[in-house]
Amino acid sequence: MPSTLETRMATQMDGESCYRAVKSRDRRFDGVFYTAVRTTGIYCRPSCPARTPAFHNVTFHPSAASAQAAGYRACKRCLPDATPGSPDWDVAATAAGRAMRLIADGVVDREGVEGLADRVGYTSRHLGRILTAELGAGPLALARARRAQTARILIETTDLTYADVAFAAGFSSVRQFNDTVREVYASSPTQLRGHRGGQPATGTVVMRLAVRTPYAGRQLLDFLALRAVPGVEAAGEGWYARTLALPHGTGTVRLEIPDEPAPQQTAFVTASFALEDLRDIGAATERVRRLLDADCDPVAVGDAFAGDPLIGPLVRRWPGLRMPGHVDGHEVAVRAVLGQQVSVAGARTVAARLAALHGRPIARPVDGLTHLFPDAATLAALDPEDLPMPRARGRALIALCAALASGEIALDRGPDRDDVRRALLALPGIGPWTADYIALRALGHPDVFLPTDIGIRDALVGLGRDPADAAQLAEAWSPWRSYAQLYLWNSSTLQPNPKEH
Repeated sequence: MPSTLETRMATQMDGESCYRAVKSRDRRFDGVFYTAVRTTGIYCRPSCPARTPAFHNVTFHPSAASAQAAGYRACKRCLPDATPGSPDWDVAATAAGRAMRLIADGVVDREGVEGLADRVGYTSRHLGRILTAELGAGPLALARARRAQTARILIETTDLTYADVAFAAGFSSVRQFNDTVREVYASSPTQLRGHRGGQPATGTVVMRLAVRTPYAGRQLLDFLALRAVPGVEAAGEGWYARTLALPHGTGTVRLEIPDEPAPQQTAFVTASFALEDLRDIGAATERVRRLLDADCDPVAVGDAFAGDPLIGPLVRRWPGLRMPGHVDGHEVAVRAVLGQQVSVAGARTVAARLAALHGRPIARPVDGLTHLFPDAATLAALDPEDLPMPRARGRALIALCAALASGEIALDRGPDRDDVRRALLALPGIGPWTADYIALRALGHPDVFLPTDIGIRDALVGLGRDPADAAQLAEAWSPWRSYAQLYLWNSSTLQPNPKEH
């Protein structure tokens, strides 16, 4: 099993470490780097089952786009571009990692390179240099690789016509779609699909989303179900569904979440999207992946806690626990304020009232889903006196929504996390607990801890520790304090009257 140091070295394209991972076919490195083989002209994921090529015949690339730019095509056996994304994008949260999240969300397709650079906070030229240095390709090449991956998945797993696939994947024309697929996969769209014919788009797309294992699906589902807002979210045995506000329209997604697949196997979450506009399939997929924490490296997290007397036993009890993300940072922020000093049930009740009164109805209700969660601009226009909460909290909610609606604070994973936290704390009524909860779920921060959280205090008491020592204990859990937080939360669900967290 590779060490954390070896993982870091592989990410930095250390040839010896990468080759050891390829020889052992270690799935942990899938998505972290790609292996290009000079003699065949193809690139693979490290766990590819094909015969291991000689060391002098391979090069290693930090992204699929880098391998494609070097003239390699994707392996048809291991489908390297179908792997989860690199966990380092969220761990380090560098400009390149933040840009990759936005590219996956389709920002380049919608706003161009200038729009991407503006969100990350750099000039387009400097961002291009950063991406090329760290990922081996510029923003246009990275966006092209994302479109090709989306197209391949839609070709192979749906019955959409090729024109609909091209449109949904973000291509500007069918010709561009055909040329890109042939270049990247050395196959035409027809060859990728085989003998199945296409059907006209109905707005519903079913996809399988790969996640790293072990994957504690039941615990993730329990977390989401406990906080599900009626009309906006719904959950049942093995599934979770919710409404989606997307760049080109609205939609819904239903997720069939597996329960603890066997180690060393790729897990898949089946996602059924019903969208008003198929151009939103890429953005919807990326946002659901954030919700699922699909790019987390659970083995690295587990290894970090292996010798810890407090968290270690919890990791062994629940291997592969994920930090539930979210599909909408604004919604997380609003619900964080609603959850200040109240129970989960109380926060959910208030959120449901706001959704029923101010949420926009969706076009096609399904699974009890009827409304979008109210957007920040709508809530910012309300009178704090009319909100079903204490006046001070109402004023804090309105101030937060005004900052979100104006763009003063962005929760799309583009800006630097520390800058976002400072901006949140500058707002009236937003303290460290609220700012850090937002960082956990909206920004995907892996190293946040909430020592004053009532669930953490209950968990520590239940484990025989003094809650006053929470912050000191958490120092040993960096850089995975968010996951330590989740393991403690999970243990605290055994306590009566759990609080919002």
